[in-house]
Amino acid sequence: MKDYVSCIHVADHLLDAFPGMWLAVDPQDLRWRINTIIRGLTAGGTEPPLASRHFHHDTEFFMTIEQSPTHSDDVRNVYDGFGRVYGSVWGPNIHYGYWENDADDSSVEVATDRLTDLMISGLDARAGQRVLDIGCGIGHPARRLVRASDVDVVGITISQIQAAEATEHTAEAGLADRATFQFADAMDMPFPDGSFDAAWAFESMWHMPDRGQVLSEAARVLRPGGRLAVADVIQREPISPEGRVVLDHICENYGVSSLGTVDEYRTALAANGFVDVEIRDITDNVIRTLGLMADAFETVRDKLADVVGKEQADSLIDFVRRFGSIPESGYLYLTAVRA
Repeated sequence: MKDYVSCIHVADHLLDAFPGMWLAVDPQDLRWRINTIIRGLTAGGTEPPLASRHFHHDTEFFMTIEQSPTHSDDVRNVYDGFGRVYGSVWGPNIHYGYWENDADDSSVEVATDRLTDLMISGLDARAGQRVLDIGCGIGHPARRLVRASDVDVVGITISQIQAAEATEHTAEAGLADRATFQFADAMDMPFPDGSFDAAWAFESMWHMPDRGQVLSEAARVLRPGGRLAVADVIQREPISPEGRVVLDHICENYGVSSLGTVDEYRTALAANGFVDVEIRDITDNVIRTLGLMADAFETVRDKLADVVGKEQADSLIDFVRRFGSIPESGYLYLTAVRA
């Protein structure tokens, strides 16, 4: 098969003809993975450039960070690729931690749970309510929310692997009847209007190509009076030349569409009918995360290199540390109400 287009047609035919053989893998996700392999083969190589293998049950996937055709593929590969190494050394909370002050010597586990608790407090959900988790990851914050507030949670993610793991861990925790997880696009949610009493986006918004569209969808699926909580990595101005280099690198390499600002959020929330908006810049409380994260990556540098290559592993560690040292690197926490 020398012709790339012919290869794609063969891949499509296999997917359509034998849908059952691909287990629980999303067809669009698998189609992209097969096409990526074909691109590498038809370019004259034996494997796609910068490919790494990831094993999930009995299925072997090839994942490439730099050849994904859409931004959603970039995000999925980040979390299904080196994000899994990150989770193995960081813990089940794949997000920043919150420290009360410089003297606070809490562990990463305690600090990450504390940030989750801040989100739970801001959401202020009542027992029996239905909550949407936008960008749920492997579901650890959602399970903490269920236990703390006695609510029902629906989590969405663009990673089939994350959805499967979240479902598995939730069943093991005995919470399968209270929290479910599914593959879905946050910018085009598969839910009727007014389906939820509350929603949160926990460090998922910086991966969205259009945060305004996500907020529009959140407003649509929330009932009037429904609360929204967001924790997001942002950029703070003014931006120096050095800061721009770091921010651009983060956006170009780690599934980040763009970094928002406090002003952008205020405008987008108002435009989509949210009121009672409260925004806090909590950068000083969370920025320690990045240095600790770089330290954690250092301990598994070899494993990281096996996934993304030595050069990219070194670059990842360097830029995570730099991202935590520049004044442009910020973090916000907000709550709002759907009018």
